Amino acid sequence: MYEYQRNNRFFAQIQNDMSQLGMYELSGQGAEDISPAYGGIYFSANKAVLYRINYTSRYITRILAPLVSFKCHSTRYLYNKAKEINWTDILTANNTFAVFSTVSNSRIKHSLYATLRLKDAIVDWFNEHFKRRPNIEKVEPDVWINLHIENNRAVISLDTSLGSLHRRGYRARTVKAPMQETLAAAVITLTAWDGSRPIYDPMCGSGTLLSEALMFYCRIPSGFLRRRFGFESLPDFEYDLWNSIKRDVDQEIRGMTKGLISGSDVSSEAVEAARANINKLPNGDKIRLRVVDYRKIQQMEDTVIVCNPPSGIRLERDKDLSGLYGALGDFLKQRCKGSTAYIYFGDRELIPKIGLKPSWKRPLKNGGLDGRLAKFKIY
Repeated sequence: MYEYQRNNRFFAQIQNDMSQLGMYELSGQGAEDISPAYGGIYFSANKAVLYRINYTSRYITRILAPLVSFKCHSTRYLYNKAKEINWTDILTANNTFAVFSTVSNSRIKHSLYATLRLKDAIVDWFNEHFKRRPNIEKVEPDVWINLHIENNRAVISLDTSLGSLHRRGYRARTVKAPMQETLAAAVITLTAWDGSRPIYDPMCGSGTLLSEALMFYCRIPSGFLRRRFGFESLPDFEYDLWNSIKRDVDQEIRGMTKGLISGSDVSSEAVEAARANINKLPNGDKIRLRVVDYRKIQQMEDTVIVCNPPSGIRLERDKDLSGLYGALGDFLKQRCKGSTAYIYFGDRELIPKIGLKPSWKRPLKNGGLDGRLAKFKIY
């Protein structure tokens, strides 16, 4: 019996600044004994709750099911302990697999070497038992194995999500420096938008914020377009239970009136990408998109406005963006009476450039960017 089977305890990886959202979400899906930790959240769950969280979570990156844990002071010992696992419980010689590792405050210093030794143990175990071995696949493996070593204690886990849950599956096309899906979901949640007013993105790019708004309002599970999950490789996986969970969640999907969610961009390429992405989702055809410079929009009253303007950090580093943010502030003040704007600033130093006083600012990272989401009430 593996560790997660004995205690029903799992670890959800999530950005630290989304931890509160993640804990609230886990609680709402039936998880118990929820406790935050650096880089994630520990929680307890039965199989049904584990499947449902993987299928619906909007903020969590992945969920790990610990197989074994042990004191570990050398890669030789790591190799030997890993070979004690009956790996046919998890994968076959016909599967592909990948290992990702983290190491901190331990005698084992290098995560890449630790990864290599765990891979060697798995491959050698299969060669010794079957004279055949599974192949390594780093991009889309059949099975993801996680190794975490901290304070000389190793935990080998199965990634029950099978890769990062931010990959919703709707991003068929993209533009430069897109917003990560989990961040976009957090932004939509923090707007407190409930569908009583229209929501509009005047710089929609490839449509990530619009897609997440659609999924939120229509109750489309975040894993709706994913073909497989890692929990299907667990030795105690129940196919009928998973199908029942998926069916129940999918029955909660609801429709939407046309135009409740809208967006635009000055780039026709961006709007085409947004249209291609959004149309992969149920009710995607109800989102209105157009090619227009937001400065040419005459008015946008009593609307929730949400956008992610260029930050100049990942792109156009030497470009002065003061004019762009100043023009956005003027647009909000002059043409958006009674609206509320939620602007994501990849560079928080740009917040004063908009010329409006924010009601609040919330730290939210986007990849390596230490960004801020700011709320502006327009009177």
